[in-house]
Amino acid sequence: MTDYQQIRLDITPCDENITDLFAAFLADCGYESFVPDETGLTAYINATLFNQEDVESVIADFPMEVEVKLTVDFIEGKDWNEEWEKNYFQPIVIADQCVIHSTFHKDVPEAKYDIVIDPKMAFGTGHHSTTSLILSTLLETDMKGKSVIDMGTGTGILAILSAMLGAEKVTGIEIDPGAYENACEHVKLNDVCVTVLLGDASRLEEVEEADIFIANINRNIILADMDAYCRRMKPGAMMILSGFYQSDIPMIEKCASRLGLAVDSFKEDKDWVAVKLFKNA
Repeated sequence: MTDYQQIRLDITPCDENITDLFAAFLADCGYESFVPDETGLTAYINATLFNQEDVESVIADFPMEVEVKLTVDFIEGKDWNEEWEKNYFQPIVIADQCVIHSTFHKDVPEAKYDIVIDPKMAFGTGHHSTTSLILSTLLETDMKGKSVIDMGTGTGILAILSAMLGAEKVTGIEIDPGAYENACEHVKLNDVCVTVLLGDASRLEEVEEADIFIANINRNIILADMDAYCRRMKPGAMMILSGFYQSDIPMIEKCASRLGLAVDSFKEDKDWVAVKLFKNA
């Protein structure tokens, strides 16, 4: 089992916007999972990637006046399903059409699309705004017969829903080995046809061009890899991006326009956004 480093930020004052912002900055440093609460944020990173100076820099450079107490603990590999259960991962219903729950849940609401997720340390249970925004966008999209690429697939939840909605060829790519294994488990658990590849954007060279390209990562990675994303999109294809704030849209749009991508619309929740773009035909 993979060992993790857990950090705890006790924040004063603390609200959801503050913990979301800390989570975004920590994600840029490689942190994979986040558990916010009323007094702060708990975050996890693969123990081999932990650097306390990175965390201290995030705290020192935080753009709002807050007091932060940092606690660091080593977490030996364990049953992460149990940890998520302890941290209140509850079933969630998206747009009255899709329910997401784990194998340990009981009394699950009924919905047209039923997705089972045992997230371990992979990102993507549907509870975070970025994931739920893309899920709701997919539910509004005609996916039948489409080819889909889900970059940074995490738990595989977006790729799985794409397949359930009728996409013909779905590929998820994940750079973290633990998350990759988790996504593969979820593909089998949900009995869908999804190919999961381990690696970064360089694996896109092995994948056919897509009708729909999804990336729920973070702003800096998206900006760095958007050219590679665009090369794997068919003319007229749709791109759905999330993992960043509404204030980041101009930066995303500027990069996209140079590559022949145009912003069509966006959804917003708690200042997080999902942006829909189209490639020139």
